[in-house]
Amino acid sequence: MNPICVTCGMQYASPRADCPICEDERQYVPPSGQRWTDFATLRAEHEPLIKQEGEGITGIACTPKFGIGQRALFVETASGNFLWDLTAYLDDTIAEHITSRGGITGIAISHPHYYTTCVEWARAFDVPVYLHEGDREWIGRPDERIELWSGETKQVGDDLTLVNLGVHFTGGTVLHWSGGEDGRGALLSGDIVQVIPDRRFVAFMYSYPNLIPERPSVVRRAAEILAGYRFDAIYGAWWDAVVRQDGYDVVQRSAKRYLEFVS
Repeated sequence: MNPICVTCGMQYASPRADCPICEDERQYVPPSGQRWTDFATLRAEHEPLIKQEGEGITGIACTPKFGIGQRALFVETASGNFLWDLTAYLDDTIAEHITSRGGITGIAISHPHYYTTCVEWARAFDVPVYLHEGDREWIGRPDERIELWSGETKQVGDDLTLVNLGVHFTGGTVLHWSGGEDGRGALLSGDIVQVIPDRRFVAFMYSYPNLIPERPSVVRRAAEILAGYRFDAIYGAWWDAVVRQDGYDVVQRSAKRYLEFVS
């Protein structure tokens, strides 16, 4: 059995007493203690939730929510479909939906909190999972389909670029879709660039549940890197967490405000 942490959703290669992801200061072990489930039980206790989030972007998760509660994003592009971030839950309904739309060419994940059952997904669709090598120590279930990449960027499609910002985790990554939003561009950000209730801004944190701010030097570098990309929309990690317009300005304005407050 490959155990799955109930709190964060990480799947491990073999049974264990601890979850390194949850014991890290960016996450937490709940007061009730560490609990485990498995893939078969997860499928039996939940149902698929599939909902369009934007033009060419479909959200995929389960109900009731599991673990951290993020949803995956299925991105349909002219050069091939792609899956961004993951939810632990995967069943035949989700697989059939993706297959009916042309399948996927690969999967990429923003940071270790969403690595979850990536091996199950990779095997189901027979595609690689792109993870930044800066976070290799957090991989819970090694597999030959996991492809580590290095540096600041990796092209995973004609108009899809992984960009390592280093926010939240060393390998913290966003996906830039230059063809998204009718060519105005879209940034799929997970919670590396966090969409917040005030859609005029985004947030940058080292830990969200424990309220630890990100280091100013990391935020400054991230803003400088993203200055080289154009995007109108920002798709965050949660249902309906979307900045619909002026995304580029929102990021730059937010980084400037953040650095003013922490200076």
